[in-house]
Amino acid sequence: MTDVEAELRAQFEDAFGAADFPVENQMDLVPALPNGPGTTFEAGDVSFSAMELATKLSGHQEFPYHSLDELVDDVMAALKSEGML
Repeated sequence: MTDVEAELRAQFEDAFGAADFPVENQMDLVPALPNGPGTTFEAGDVSFSAMELATKLSGHQEFPYHSLDELVDDVMAALKSEGML
């Protein structure tokens, strides 16, 4: 795992950790985000908002998620698959 990946993973865990699991869809995650859909994740030269994540990664997500690790693992894998990392 690169430093950028580790930093993003930590940010996702912080941001989504307050969600009430299981989460059934993307909208269940919005209340957990510190700045709602405008929450921005940044590491190294990579930056994207929660809205960008939702749009670009929607085809990769398999709701419901029963744990934070399951959700963050899928987000990280989707970012790599989409060439965003």
